[in-house]
Amino acid sequence: MSARASTARFWLVTLAALVGVALTLSLGFWQLSRAADKLALQETMDARRALPQLDGATLRDPALAQGNLYRSVQLRGAWLPGHTLYLDNRQMQGKAGFFVVTPLLLAPDGPAVLVQRGWVPRNFIDRSQVPVVPTPEGPVAVSGRIAPPPGKLYEFAASGSGAIRQNLDLSSFAGEIGRPLAAVTVQQAGPPSDGLLRDWPRIDLGVDKHYGYAVQWFALAGLIALLYGWFQIVKRFFLAR
Repeated sequence: MSARASTARFWLVTLAALVGVALTLSLGFWQLSRAADKLALQETMDARRALPQLDGATLRDPALAQGNLYRSVQLRGAWLPGHTLYLDNRQMQGKAGFFVVTPLLLAPDGPAVLVQRGWVPRNFIDRSQVPVVPTPEGPVAVSGRIAPPPGKLYEFAASGSGAIRQNLDLSSFAGEIGRPLAAVTVQQAGPPSDGLLRDWPRIDLGVDKHYGYAVQWFALAGLIALLYGWFQIVKRFFLAR
């Protein structure tokens, strides 16, 4: 290889190494920023949990409801038991079963809010059978925390219209029940009752995952720099003499 071609190759490899190091370092710092954002969100969630309890009027304003996610709330209304749904493949205490959700009508002519009432095991012998969950009639008081809608799981086909469903879309469900629904839900709090467990898991924002990705990107940047230094600097200018 001529000296000119060798020099061109050296600068080409140098440029590639610089781009590789810059790219992997930027990705590592981006993962750190994602971790910092999620830590800030966790602090916000923890701070809101410690604030005084709200009432159902908060849920009638979408912006106000979203701004008070994870705060405790006391609701008064009446259940719409005919619209109780069972969200399948949901876990609590390491066991699979249903999340039971029922709309709570906040006022006779007003909106409703979807309440995540708790978890029940499913019948694995007859998978079409749903457990009987007592639902009181008349005015009730429900304590809980304002929460996003239940997380969506992967499904092979769109959710049907029966009582057992994999996922639930609030806007579509509002059309089914013929009532406007709050854009948030409420996770009912308290000890087990009506056959329902309420040991809601603490939300894992995946901060450790971002730290792990950051370490991998920084390690890759270091590896690129090390290989470049060995093959293009040490072997080229020192060992070749």
